[in-house]
Parts: sequence; structure tokens; C-alpha cells
Amino acid sequence: MSSWRRRLVAAMGDELGRARGEARLLAERTAERAESERGRAERVIGDATRKQTQLRHIHEKMTATLQARKAAAVEGGHRAALDAAAAAAPAAAGARWAEWRLESGLTRGAAPLLRVGRIAASESSISEGPSLPPNPPTTATTLPETASTGRAPVESGDDLAATGGIPPETATASAGSSIVAGGYDNPEPTVTDTSLPALIPLLDRSHLRIDTDAAHALPGLLLRAVGAVPAGLVRLHVYDPEHLGRSLSAFAALGKAGLLSFVGPSGLREELDSLVETVRRVNADVLAGEHDSLAALATATGRRPEPWRVLVLLNADLAAWPAHDQAQLARLRRTGVAAGVHLVIVGDDTAGPADLPRLTAKAATALPGAPIELDPAPPSTTVTNAAKAVAEKHLAGKEPARLVDLLPQRLWSASSASGLQSAIGETPAGDVAKLSLGDNPPHALVGGPSGSGKTNLLYAWIAGLASDYSPDELALYLLDFKEGVSFARFASGRRDPTWLPHVRLVGVNINDDREFGLALLRHLKDELRRRAEAAKAHEATKLEELRAADPGGHWPRIVAVVDEFQVLLEARDAVTEEAVQLLEDLARRGRSQGIHLVLASQDIAGIEALWGRPSLVAQFTLRIALPKARRVLAESNHAADTVARFHAVVNDESGHTGANRVVAIPNAGHADAWEPLQQRLWEARPPGNEPPALFDGDHVPDLTAGIPAPDTAFLGQTIDVASRGAELALHRAPGRNLAILGTRTTEAADILAAAALTAARGQRIGVDICCLEPDAASSALALAAALETEGAEVDWHDDLDSACKDWESRCDGLLRLNLFYAVDAGSARLDAAGSARLRAMLIDGPERHLHTLGWWRSVPRLREDLGGFSARFDAVDAWLALDVQGPELAPLSPASGGPAWYPRSRRGLYFDRARHRVPQVVIPYRTTALLPNPSAVLDLP
Repeated sequence: MSSWRRRLVAAMGDELGRARGEARLLAERTAERAESERGRAERVIGDATRKQTQLRHIHEKMTATLQARKAAAVEGGHRAALDAAAAAAPAAAGARWAEWRLESGLTRGAAPLLRVGRIAASESSISEGPSLPPNPPTTATTLPETASTGRAPVESGDDLAATGGIPPETATASAGSSIVAGGYDNPEPTVTDTSLPALIPLLDRSHLRIDTDAAHALPGLLLRAVGAVPAGLVRLHVYDPEHLGRSLSAFAALGKAGLLSFVGPSGLREELDSLVETVRRVNADVLAGEHDSLAALATATGRRPEPWRVLVLLNADLAAWPAHDQAQLARLRRTGVAAGVHLVIVGDDTAGPADLPRLTAKAATALPGAPIELDPAPPSTTVTNAAKAVAEKHLAGKEPARLVDLLPQRLWSASSASGLQSAIGETPAGDVAKLSLGDNPPHALVGGPSGSGKTNLLYAWIAGLASDYSPDELALYLLDFKEGVSFARFASGRRDPTWLPHVRLVGVNINDDREFGLALLRHLKDELRRRAEAAKAHEATKLEELRAADPGGHWPRIVAVVDEFQVLLEARDAVTEEAVQLLEDLARRGRSQGIHLVLASQDIAGIEALWGRPSLVAQFTLRIALPKARRVLAESNHAADTVARFHAVVNDESGHTGANRVVAIPNAGHADAWEPLQQRLWEARPPGNEPPALFDGDHVPDLTAGIPAPDTAFLGQTIDVASRGAELALHRAPGRNLAILGTRTTEAADILAAAALTAARGQRIGVDICCLEPDAASSALALAAALETEGAEVDWHDDLDSACKDWESRCDGLLRLNLFYAVDAGSARLDAAGSARLRAMLIDGPERHLHTLGWWRSVPRLREDLGGFSARFDAVDAWLALDVQGPELAPLSPASGGPAWYPRSRRGLYFDRARHRVPQVVIPYRTTALLPNPSAVLDLP
């Protein structure tokens, strides 16, 4: 091979090698780049996949959220619609037949709407619902057999659970399709069966025409109308010329109560004329230009003085009616609704009023655009039973008005200057009945046997007075002598801290303490004297003039209510005598000074203290007799013998027959009626209004923290309005000693403790204690420790002789007390010298400011220690008897034969000859809370 060939081959080989190298390099680079691109592509694809997944999750979450929001909104709307329907047609007006029962849903204002069926299922287009047929064919109307035979089809509208819940498939309620906001279409179906009730107006709102295809709705409509209001407030007048009442025979029981009348062909004119006259009378006498309609009157006053009257015309052939009847029908069409007269025309007759609201099988004028499915007629047994129940309730008498409906909407808007007038109940005509107290009548007598509603009447009267008049215009004093706590609700208590702001005094559980009644009468006598003096100073003759002359004074009218007041007058004793005298004075002079008495009793005839006192009874010209009350009204007036339960005969002419008014009394005693009122009055009380004083016969008062006047001790609480302490004066004077008489250890110890502790308040005293009764030792020891804490000088004596020795040396001018427990237990052991020292101390000690407060367990033992049968009691000015009979106190009493006193638990009869004209009843204080534990006094473990 030539050289150039070799060189060419070598050059080509080199070139080929280089090319192969470059190709390999390019391939390697391409492979690397491809691998890089592949990795990037995988990353991009991975990122895209993740984003796609995130977007899908977001989409699903947003879709679920929107669906949940939509479902909640629709369900909320559904529930709101059901709630609104329940409010518009409550109780019997809107209940389904499976749950239906007689229950009034009437409130203050217009009558409820009435259910006729339900809004149809969603497969029917609600937006394009059926229109009312303009001229339906004329056919005879026959009500369904279910109204008389009891065969009822399944109620199509009853797809809600019996418990009132909403099934899941009806959780949303909408018509047509929904487009979810945010650009996401919701493919799920949103149209469900709402089961909303179809409600139509009738009572207080309109008349109604029912087409033949909807005639089966008539029995249910009437039944709901009758059952949705109080018994007797709906009266049906049925004109049925073809079937003569058979179509609605299930309602026949209403006829026996006067709530249903079937009108035959010959009675139509009379019925129309009667209803037109009813409209005229209601407009002239009931509405009287003050209200546009009965519904407006009910809204303004809460009263429904006239029933609704529904004239039902079945296949009436209106075109054939005479001109007079058609004219009367037209008048009812124009004016009846406002007066509570309504027309229900059933059938396809085109004559008669053409513009009445209509009800067909598929639609109702009151529900424009909404397809409806009518409920089946109620079973005849349901109708019959309901009609019987309504008739029985109506015949039993009208239910009394509610207390809240009789009270004013605005509190305390009246002035008592010229008198008091307040609601007490409702008259048969539906008007509010009021009671007056003032110059005439000034006082009231209330009578009725047990269970007749006497206490309830007093509650209603008090509620009316307290709502009309402020505490500055009216003051109430309330005493209840029967065994109970009827008036306790007016005072503050543990369960209810509120009180009635007008009440100054409440007395409960005082049937054994007639002195509480006497204390009230004495307080009123003092107030009468104060007012008479003020009237004289201002030259006024009655309270109204006094208030005008002294506008800055505080002169409210006073009403004192004493329930079972015969207890106060039941005995022939000094209490009865004084009580009658006080009653006569208050009854005669109280009217001019604004003090009024309300006396209530089960039987006025049995009060012997009133016999032969016609002038006293004559002052009580307002008489209120409850069923079967005796001798409250005039002798010839027997109205109380026939008055119904929950009613009363009110007479403000001393019981003469011509002034009788029968009044229905509301249930004012139930807590649901009273407690909200008292809470409202209590919250409105003026500043500084204090709880009333409480006379509670079962309450034992604790020793007060009050400080008596110097050289004075408290023995117990007096029975008076001010609940003052019974004072024992311990000044330097002969006889200023106290004898506690009786065997009740605890009470005697409490009296001694109360006297010593109160005497030691505010001054330094010396005390000598001698306890000769083991059962009283712990109390005496505790008292000694308490007195030392008060700063008193205390000496303890183990026997009576040591306590009487050297008594003169202890008389240093400081007030000193001898507290002797069971003196008679130690005096029997004294020798003659010791007995002489005891008598000398009793006689001469008080002048030297040494006063003996001793407990003797009987009157004879006290007499023995004072010197025997012929002894005088000058050494003991004051005595307090516990379980000692009145005749035993004759030697100590200013009255011959002893006071009229019988022992009672935790009561004592107190007499201080230096202060009292007659003995007074006191309640010994309980001192336990102020005494230390006896074991602590003796340092016992």
C-alpha cells in the first residue's frame, strides 16, 4: 500500500476515532440530559399529582361544607316554619288527629289559625301550584262517611314521627332545585317532603267557602275550631236542608249545651235575622265605638265577652233564596267577622258572596301557590267524645278568668286619695268585676264554709289592690287565725326571700294566740288617733282632705284583713270584750281616716260576740258571700245557696237582694299565678321598703341585741306590731322584784338569762346566782360565764341561806341582781332566821338597788316564802306566770278571781303593778345562742 494510502487510512482512522469519541460523548451527554429531563418530568408529574389530590380534597371538603350548610339552613328554615305554624295554630287548632285532644290555644288577641291538611309533597311544583277553578260544576255535597261511621283513611300528612321529630328524609325543605354558591354544582336532590301544615284563617279573620271536593274537611275544621278555644266560646248554627243535620250528627252533644243548633228550611230567616241582630248588638253595646272588632277588644283587654258564631250552610241553594234572606246574608258577609259571626258555605253553588276565601281539595286562597293535601275527616268517636266533653265543661260553668288577665299592665297607676277600687274577678258578661273601699262602702264582710274559696278570693283581692296602688298609697295588715300559713307567702322566707311591698304585718299560726289580733287592733287604734289629730290640725274631715292639706305627709289607706276573725271573739273574756270595743271604734271612725277592715269567717252566724251589736255589723256594708255562706247577706237573700263553685255573690248594699252581683273568681292561690306577680311587685319596690313584721305563733324569738334604758331588763317579747321587749324597771323603789311562776324549767331559765344579760348591757352590775334546780344548773353556769364576759361581777351561791346572808353588805349603790332558780326548793331548808333574812331582802333590798329575780314553781310556795296565807305581795311588784292557771293567780291579780289565762307553750302572762293596768302576754326569749357551752365553762374535756 502506498504511503498516501496509509496516511489516508490513518487519517480516516483518526477521524473515525474522533467521531466515535464525540458520538460516545454526545450519547453520554444525551443520556445524562434525558435522565435529568426524566427526573424533572417525574417531579413535575408528582407535584401535579399531589396538587390534584389536594384540589380533590379541597373540592370534597368544600362540597361537604356547602352541603352541610345548605342542609342546616334548610332544616333551620323547616323547623322555623314548623315553629311558626305551631305558634299560629297551637294545641287543638293544629294537632294531627293521631295526637289530637281538647286543649285551648287561645291567648290574648285573635283566635288561632286552623289546620286543614298539609303542604303537598315536593314532586308537585309549588311554584306552579294549581289554580282555583273559576266555575266548578254544580253538584250536591255529601260529607264523607268517616264523619259518622268512624272509618277514616290513613292520614297522608302524618309522615312526621309521633314524637314531633323530623325524619332524615325530610331534613331539608325546598321547592325546585338548588344551585350551591361558589361555582360548585350539587348533583344531590334537594327537594323533600316538608310536611308543613296547611293552616287557614276563620275565627276573628274571615269567612270561608268550601268546594264539594273538599267537603270532607268540614268536620275536622269545625272540631278544631270548637276544641281550640275554651268550652262554649264557639257556637255552631247549621243549615242543612237536604240531610237535616245528619251530615254533622256527631256534634249533636253540643246541642244539649246550647252550642249547636240545626236550622230547618222554615227557620232560616229567623236564624239570619237573629245573627244580624247579634252583630248590631255587639257593635252597639260591646264594642261601643272603643274597639274595631272583638279581636281588637281581646287584644287590648284580654277579655272575650262574646262567643264566636259560625253559620254553616250545606247545599243551601243560595240562588233560590228570597231577596230578604240574601240581603241578610250579604250583611253578615260585610259586618260579621268583626262581631265574631262567620259564614262557612259548603258546595259548588255559584250564588251568594263571590269573594269569599275558598278551600278546594288541592288549594286554598289563604295559601296562594301552595298545593295542599287535605287531612281525612276525624273519626266520629273523636268528634262525639270531644262534643260531649265541651258540652260538659260549658254546662259546668265558665272557667274563671286568669289572674294575670285581670291585673293592670302598668303597676301602681292609681291614687287612693278618694278610695280603693280593684279587680276581683269577672262578671257573667265577661266584664272585669271590681271591689271598692272608701267612704262607702268602708268595710267588708267575707263569708264562706271551708273549701268554698274564701282564701283564694282574698288572694285575688290583695293581688288587685297591690297591682293598682303603690306602697305609698296602700298599707296592708294581714292576720290568719286558722291553723295554716295562708298569708306567709307575703312575707320574706327561707324558700322565697321576696315579700309584698305593701304589707306591714303578717300573722300566721296564731290560732292559739288571740292576743296577736288584739295587738293589731290596738295598733290601728293608735294610728286612727294619730290621723284624727293630724286631720284636726289641718281642719280636715276625711283622709282625702288631709292628703290635700298635708301633701308632704305619709297617709296611705290601710286595709286590715283578718281571716277566721271569729277566733278572736270566740271566748267570753277580756280579750273578746276589748276586741269588740276596738272593732266598733275602728268600724265607726275608720272610714273617714282611710282605715278599712276586711273580716272573713266560715260562719258569721256562730259569732256570739256579735249578737245584739247591729251597729257593728251594719258598718260592714260590703258583703261577699261564697257558696253556701250563712248570714253574710241579708236574712231574705239566699243567693249564696245557689252560686256555683269558684264564684261569689258581691253586694255593696249590706246584703240586700237587689244589689247582688255574681262574680267568677280567678285561681289566685296557685304558685304559678302568684309568685311571678309578687316577684314583679318586689322588684319594683321603692327604696327603703322593709320586709313586713311577722307574727308567727310557732316562732320563738331570739334575745335581741338591743340595749334597754338604764336600770331596765327585758324578759321576753311583747305581742304587738312593734315586737318590743317586755320591760322590767329595776329602779330604787320598794317591791321592784320579779317572781317567775311555774314548772317549765327551760323557759324560766331563759327569762332569768334574758333579764340579766340585758340589764348588764351598757352598765356595770353585780349578780348573785343561786341554782337549786339540777335541770337548770347548766343554763345557770353558762349565764354566769356570759355575764362575766359582759363585765358583770358574778358570785355563785350553793344554797339559799348563803345567798341571803350579809345581803346588806353587798349593797354598794351598784345595780345588783339576785338570780334564784327554784327558790322554793331552798326556802324549805331555811331556819326561821334564814326565812326572815329572805323576806327582809325582798322587802328592803330594792330600795338599796338589790333586786331579786326568783323562780318559784307555784303561787302557794311564793306566798309561803312571803309569810304564809295572810302575807302581802307588796314585796313582789312584778310576776310572770308560765304553766299556772288563771284562778291560781287570783292573789296576785288586780281582777277578782284571777286573769282569764290558760297556759300555752312558750307563752307567759306578765304583770307589773307599777306599769300595767291588766296583765299582758309575752313570749320568753330564747337565749341559747348568747350563752357558752356549759362544758366549756367548766373546762370539761
